[in-house]
Amino acid sequence: MASQDWLNKDFYALLGVSKDASESEIKKAYRKLAKTLHPDRNSGDSAKELRFKEVGEAYSVLSDPEQRKQYDAIRSMTQGGALFTSGGRGGGAGGFEDVFSTMFGGGGGGPNVRFTTRGAPGGPGGPGGASLEDLLGGMFGGGGAGYGGYGASRGPQRGADVEATTRLGFRQAVAGETVQLRSPEGRVITARIPPGVRNGQRIRLPGKGRPGDEGAPAGDMVVTVQVEPHPVFGRDGDNLTVTVPVTFAEAALGSTLEVPTLDGSSVKVKLPAGTPSGRVLRVKGRGVARKGKPAGDLLAKVEVAVPQRLSDEAREAVEAFQKATSTEDPRADLRAKATEG
Repeated sequence: MASQDWLNKDFYALLGVSKDASESEIKKAYRKLAKTLHPDRNSGDSAKELRFKEVGEAYSVLSDPEQRKQYDAIRSMTQGGALFTSGGRGGGAGGFEDVFSTMFGGGGGGPNVRFTTRGAPGGPGGPGGASLEDLLGGMFGGGGAGYGGYGASRGPQRGADVEATTRLGFRQAVAGETVQLRSPEGRVITARIPPGVRNGQRIRLPGKGRPGDEGAPAGDMVVTVQVEPHPVFGRDGDNLTVTVPVTFAEAALGSTLEVPTLDGSSVKVKLPAGTPSGRVLRVKGRGVARKGKPAGDLLAKVEVAVPQRLSDEAREAVEAFQKATSTEDPRADLRAKATEG
């Protein structure tokens, strides 16, 4: 169903095409604008991101034949001088019947839709007739108490929401950060991004959007946060992850490891003897801390490092170890399970 916002939006002007543009011309104009205005090419430019959304809305309407037909009919009400004429025989073009019968499939000037004004004898709309306010209210989801400029005033309107994007480093996202953003009107807005924000998360800043009408609140600014990856740490929910290389001797004999943490310090973690590569050691409470929730953990994944080069002495030691363990077969269990089922 059409939106009442159509009365105030010139979709043809947004796409830069004429009102009789073909489908291919509309598609071509949209693709050109979408490529130029796409957020990936204009990171942090709120004005272009907003225009990108407006262009997308215009294309979604004008590319749909039925919606375009309704849009053209509704827009014709507010253009070319007087909004309506009588619509009877001999009346000028653009009468109530002409406009709405065109929208809903009837012939121009025919008796398919009848209109009266409020206050006629017999109650609102007169006997047997639908008032213009009733019809427009039904079309756009409003009540019977008027519609925009066609009845009682809607009153002061809240300002529109706007979109913005900010980029944070991994550490900044975990700890929280204060950023500066620019509104479509050029205002500089200082905003606090809360600790623990995730990549792609949207933060709503109340009252930081476009100004509303006099006496009405401003809209909100919705900020999408893009978090840059870290060379060492990763994230799994509220847990931080890190891969810790260990030597074969440390894994086989056991050891105490110093594992780095995101705040720059380190924590000692006991590595039990016989720890296999890939095992995860958990350090409680050293993960992401978010307001109102317990801090996550630090998950240290053990990775046995295989030396690329061996000295003669080291090679002799490894060969001696191989000889001493030659009766062990680490793949015996694998073969046994492979024959099951």
